[in-house]
Amino acid sequence: MHDNAHTQVVQKQFGEQADAYLNSAVHAQGSEFAELLAAVQGHGDVQLLDLGCGAGHVSFHLAPVVGKIVAYDLSQQMLDVVAQTAQVRGLGNIETVHGAAEQLPFEDASFDFVISRFSAHHWSDLGQALREVRRVLKPGGATAFVDVVAPGLPLLDTHLQTVELLRDNSHVRDYSPSQWALQLGEAGLRVTAGKTQRLRLEYQSWVQRMRTPDVFRAAIRQLQQTASHEVRSYFEIADDGSFSTDVLLIWAER
Repeated sequence: MHDNAHTQVVQKQFGEQADAYLNSAVHAQGSEFAELLAAVQGHGDVQLLDLGCGAGHVSFHLAPVVGKIVAYDLSQQMLDVVAQTAQVRGLGNIETVHGAAEQLPFEDASFDFVISRFSAHHWSDLGQALREVRRVLKPGGATAFVDVVAPGLPLLDTHLQTVELLRDNSHVRDYSPSQWALQLGEAGLRVTAGKTQRLRLEYQSWVQRMRTPDVFRAAIRQLQQTASHEVRSYFEIADDGSFSTDVLLIWAER
């Protein structure tokens, strides 16, 4: 898919669901927030980029302990929700900027931290986006990515990518931990830490959040029900379609 066409798909998919993502428990909660908070607080008047901010949950959690946050996203409707919510919550140090991850409109060495959560699997060119992250990070600056990751086995990987794409046609790819480490290294970033955790996804809210068409919901359920025991066991697929997947939190420095 051409980049411009993919951009339009992402904007349509997420613009129409901005409020749903603001109120999504999956996006508003997570054990990784405590680790992100611990990493950025105590560093003074730091500048932080929330890359692919979505409905702004990273920005809202971290704004009280940093100097300034730029919430950056491809969806203007998402950014409008972030700006409105920040105003309601009295978080005056959050600024919203519109654009793509592969072409950041910021000067070199602008940020002490770049953090991205549940966004990278929508980017059309992960490598280019990571090179841009390195460019806008200050020397010694740190970046963290939180995202669903692909299992190492092709059987499991194929199942995950398929249900993700059926649910949301703006999905590009969930990468494995080794692919993340390789891409970060190739972008000139040094991986410093990484860990995975499990995320439980309740089926109905998962498809409703993206307003997945009925025909694709049926395809997902058929795929789950006819999957091998190995697939059903790994993803802990329940009778109602709810399942578990792996999430990676990986840190790197410039």
